[in-house]
Amino acid sequence: MGGQVSASGGVQSLPRSTNMNANADWMSALCPRLWDVPVHHLSIPGSHDTMTYCLNKKSPISHSQSWLLQLLGKLLPCVTQPMVLKWSVTQGLDITEQLDAGVRYLDLRIAHMPKGPDKNLHFVHSVYTTALVEDTLTEISEWLESHPREVVILACRNFEGMTDDLHEYLVACIKNIFGDMLCPRGEVPTLRQLWTRGQQVILSYEDEGSVNQHPELWPGIPYWWGDQVKPEELVRYLERMKSDGRPGTFVMTLEAQPDNPG
Repeated sequence: MGGQVSASGGVQSLPRSTNMNANADWMSALCPRLWDVPVHHLSIPGSHDTMTYCLNKKSPISHSQSWLLQLLGKLLPCVTQPMVLKWSVTQGLDITEQLDAGVRYLDLRIAHMPKGPDKNLHFVHSVYTTALVEDTLTEISEWLESHPREVVILACRNFEGMTDDLHEYLVACIKNIFGDMLCPRGEVPTLRQLWTRGQQVILSYEDEGSVNQHPELWPGIPYWWGDQVKPEELVRYLERMKSDGRPGTFVMTLEAQPDNPG
């Protein structure tokens, strides 16, 4: 399943293309009238469980999964691992390819593996990724330097096995890697404001204690998951959610597809 993500909208799991860079600078190519619209009123495509492209059959099953699944993973890995991967992998493009394809919301689910090195943080979706968080954030930063008028929303969420010390370590990494690219929380800016300030990263962080301590972090973005396959049912779900009042800032919407339960 790919995510339809937005400040209200999205895209499904992205296929490989011979023209991967066609949307690499779509924000700077927008109609100038949209440069002065707060970015949460723009439909921003994103990827659901962004980092699952680097899962493989050797990736250990997450300790948040049931004890039975973990046991089966140890006893019958040749059967269990392919089954878990089938519902865990939601993306086929790597992080740079996704950015080149136009994705601007990245769903980063972060974990510290039990018994893993103290400062090694991975991504997780039923199983742990091989990619390290610090390396991935650096790759995103390097891409942004090459595309100075593109803006990304990074949603750090679903923290697993994270202590207060690890949160502080991760936030320190974020500040060190992105520096002045980070847009401090406050009134949602426009693209023109972000460009003027040289800011390219709005970082949503799903840990209230960390957000309270660091003005560079924005609160976790609400998830509107329709869990619907038919477009008309998804539209009805979103209309019901909107009738209850749209959040005053970003919101992510997600559709389900029949071949993936999560």
